[in-house]
Amino acid sequence: MDGAQGSARRERIADSFLYAGNAVFVSQLYEQFLKDPSAVDPSWRTFFAALGDEERAALAELAGPSWAPKSTRVIGADGAIAAKAPAKGNGAAAPAAVGASAEQLRAAALASIRAFMLIRTYRSRGHLIATLDPLGIAERTYHKDLDYKSYGFTEADLDRPIFINSILGFGESATLQQIIDRLVHTYCGSIGVEYMYIMEPAQRLWIQERLERVENRTDFTVNGKRAILERLTAAETFERFLDKKYTGTKRFGLEGGEAMIPALEQIIKRGGQLGTKEIVIGMPHRGRLNMLANMMGKPFRAIFSEFSGNPANPEDVQGSGDVKYHLGTSSDRDFDGNIVHLSLTANPSHLEAVNPVVVGKVRAKQMQRGDLEQGRRAVMGLLMHGDAAFAGQGLVPETLALSELKGYRTGGTIHFIVNNQIGFTTNPAYSRPGPYCTDVAKAVQAPIFHVNGDDAEAAVHVARVATEFRHEFQKDAVIDMWCYRRHGHNETDEPAFTQPLMYRAIAKQPTTRAVYARKLAAEKVATEEESAGLIASFEKKLEEDFEVARNFRPNKA
Repeated sequence: MDGAQGSARRERIADSFLYAGNAVFVSQLYEQFLKDPSAVDPSWRTFFAALGDEERAALAELAGPSWAPKSTRVIGADGAIAAKAPAKGNGAAAPAAVGASAEQLRAAALASIRAFMLIRTYRSRGHLIATLDPLGIAERTYHKDLDYKSYGFTEADLDRPIFINSILGFGESATLQQIIDRLVHTYCGSIGVEYMYIMEPAQRLWIQERLERVENRTDFTVNGKRAILERLTAAETFERFLDKKYTGTKRFGLEGGEAMIPALEQIIKRGGQLGTKEIVIGMPHRGRLNMLANMMGKPFRAIFSEFSGNPANPEDVQGSGDVKYHLGTSSDRDFDGNIVHLSLTANPSHLEAVNPVVVGKVRAKQMQRGDLEQGRRAVMGLLMHGDAAFAGQGLVPETLALSELKGYRTGGTIHFIVNNQIGFTTNPAYSRPGPYCTDVAKAVQAPIFHVNGDDAEAAVHVARVATEFRHEFQKDAVIDMWCYRRHGHNETDEPAFTQPLMYRAIAKQPTTRAVYARKLAAEKVATEEESAGLIASFEKKLEEDFEVARNFRPNKA
């Protein structure tokens, strides 16, 4: 760059509030105003006094945290220090940043304040316009607060650089359009996040940085994407096989919520990487057979044998037994050398009754392991819920509240909600007052990750983030996976009688596996033939186990 061009560039920088020295200038003036309004020039005093609460909060964020090191001088582009002498009767006159008039600085400061207000609003309310419902039937209304024009910006401002103090993963500045695009990608895509009500600043900041620096997504490797497809294939093919072989038999299938399987696998895998040795699991009956087979490693032949009427327990175990979707088991899973012991707790059909049992087992295992000194990271609780039960059953807030009290703490539970947007035959609008089933979790300051269940990668991503948050802060985290229930409450129901519009949409909806297989084919990660081959291979395994199931007998106790 020649001397003339360099001089012109420095002049443009000096004339802009985007220059960091000028940012220091305005933030220092604001700090002086807070301490003593008469200490600043009347024009700045009028400007700061006219700011509303949200604008003041945005300006405070612009200045950075109180403990951060601050410059004590306002420096222009050429390194010179600029200041004016105090004017008698008017307090101290405002020092002028080199090359920028007070009016230019006020205009630029107001643009930055408005940008911060917009950013804060997306962090707080962006979830309200996120694309969460795979069926597209849930009402998501437009929110004026998320419109940049509500903050005084116009279309002419979209390409205008604005100083934002290096947040959102940008440098010191970004254009308004860049800011909006990143906010939409982070907070309004297949994932919506609620966390701004959390009172602990460190937790809010951790979530912001974890989500915003990657635009709230994980760039999966080819192997990672293939693994997700394989898990979706296993979940879907297993349910289809049961439906074909045992048509009309109650099993409370997972169809429509298959993304739960790769998401839960991510929780176990990431937990193992972070030092988790045991996970105690509680869940309702929906999806339990899939969980037993594809997560816990229960032999397919054992499950098929139970469908044929054979006992689940060895002959030397007393009792009449239980239905197959109440049963628990335990197993060890090995992820890259990290062995995690899984314990799926048996439970009745009384929804959420298993919650205090799981949390109590976690607490006991932590005491046995001496895990208190390690931050309760070695043993973790994982609870699955239905959307209607999480919002409606009293055991949910009771267990949440107890888990935050001395003598009951477990270092946080991960809650995974299979939100099929219906409770038996009751629509959400008639079972809870708000748009979400998760509001009760806000009582314990738990972050809530809403995710579209037809975006398998997004579901796995939020599972990873929730696990990391629990490890970092020993707090509960909630995943609310929006999906649907392809059949009725159980396989003997005809749901179109009570929800005709919903089930008309479901009948047209491709499966989550099919949606993801098409995505990978478009990305040239897995061809259609390879995806079909996965199905054929899994079906062959199921057929083989089905043939030997009639002779299967449980081991002795």
